[in-house]
Amino acid sequence: MADPSFDVVSKVDRQEVDNAVNQAAKEIATRFDFRGTGASVSWSGEETITIEAETDERCRAALDVLKNKLVKRGISLKSFEVGDPRPSGKVSRATGKILQGISQDRAKQIAKAVRDEKLKGVQAQIQGDQLRVTGKKRDDLQAVIAVLKAQDFGVALQFTNYR
Repeated sequence: MADPSFDVVSKVDRQEVDNAVNQAAKEIATRFDFRGTGASVSWSGEETITIEAETDERCRAALDVLKNKLVKRGISLKSFEVGDPRPSGKVSRATGKILQGISQDRAKQIAKAVRDEKLKGVQAQIQGDQLRVTGKKRDDLQAVIAVLKAQDFGVALQFTNYR
């Protein structure tokens, strides 16, 4: 039998993000303080969300509503990168991007953190936008998961295919 292993990934459930966007749009449409401000939240492409309003303050408030909905849906805000609202004609617009996958430099940081633990027989391999960690003992792999959860790499990490 092969050595025990698990994958370190950074994936976001697209359906949950879609639900959060729809809930935020519905709340913005019905809330009293957003009436007449032209505030809206919508998809603009596959991974990009646009937040619009007539003023920067209303745009920030709409962005806060969206962030609250994302958190309630179990989506880490580390997976959502958004810029400051900028005036664009008569409206203020902020665009946010859903981040998927682990970049090469982040993957190298994570692999280095695994190596720094100096657990015997534990190895981390970068495979595209994810990492595969293998080891001789399951206890060592659980220790690696605990170490990775304790550190902040700037991305939301999930641990899958633990076997």
